[in-house]
Amino acid sequence: MPKIEELVKVRQFASPWHRATINIIYTNNWLNVMLEKRAGAKQITLQQFNVLRVLRGQYPNPVTNNLLKERLLTKTPDISRLVDRIVSKGLVSREKNSIDKRAVDLLITDKGLELLQEIENDMMLDDVLPENISVDDCLKLSELLDKFRGVMDDLDY
Repeated sequence: MPKIEELVKVRQFASPWHRATINIIYTNNWLNVMLEKRAGAKQITLQQFNVLRVLRGQYPNPVTNNLLKERLLTKTPDISRLVDRIVSKGLVSREKNSIDKRAVDLLITDKGLELLQEIENDMMLDDVLPENISVDDCLKLSELLDKFRGVMDDLDY
């Protein structure tokens, strides 16, 4: 398994923090490319997959664009366009909110639920993570990432 120094062609980083920062950025990009390819095989994007997961988590209750915006893993300024695309694929239904006429209720369809069932294990890297790191390593990695983000709690993400 190549080290980050080999992957980015650097002999030595200025500090362990510099190495960790580059490693996080590189790994994030690597993960995004892998997950986009997997989602693309089902004719959806990674953001669309995340929308479907949020909607399934609220199912059978409908979700508004505002709740969706709060819960998405990646922030997007144009939720409406993102929703339009998955509605056109028949993965989500959209109806006017009965109480607030300006709001729209979104509900995952059976087709959307079936797609999630098909793709979820691949998207959660069930074929990659267990091959490369142990359960203990996964727990430690998650703990370290949570700790790392703790310094960024005040940032507007």
